[in-house]
Amino acid sequence: MNVSITDFATLLQAASQQQEPQRLLFVFLNVALPQGATPEEEERFKAGQGGQLMPVICVDKSLDELTDFDALVAESDAEMGEDWKIVLVAAMSGENGQMPTSEDAEEPLKSIANDVVSGGDLSNFLAFKRNGEPVLFN
Repeated sequence: MNVSITDFATLLQAASQQQEPQRLLFVFLNVALPQGATPEEEERFKAGQGGQLMPVICVDKSLDELTDFDALVAESDAEMGEDWKIVLVAAMSGENGQMPTSEDAEEPLKSIANDVVSGGDLSNFLAFKRNGEPVLFN
């Protein structure tokens, strides 16, 4: 059965239906005004638009460690003590019924964070705002 991912709940549902166990990778992002911003960019930023995405923290979780988006937000706030605006999500599939470990997730998480910093293509990732609303990158 295919599930259309429209929110965090359907993401969890889709991940749980995969043949191999899934580990979800989260890169929490904040938005900052880039150095050398023009006055127009500063105005847009003040109005809540534009800015540069900056990784704050990277986390991996098994599906057993996740309940819903509100719990993820509460946990991230408690652990980080820092505000974030968007979270990128990717899934890492296990093999032969074995869940990928946190050690297995280290390099993929670094790669995602590097993609963010380098201005790479983020359209292959699921992304959610703090309120749970999906974000689409073109």
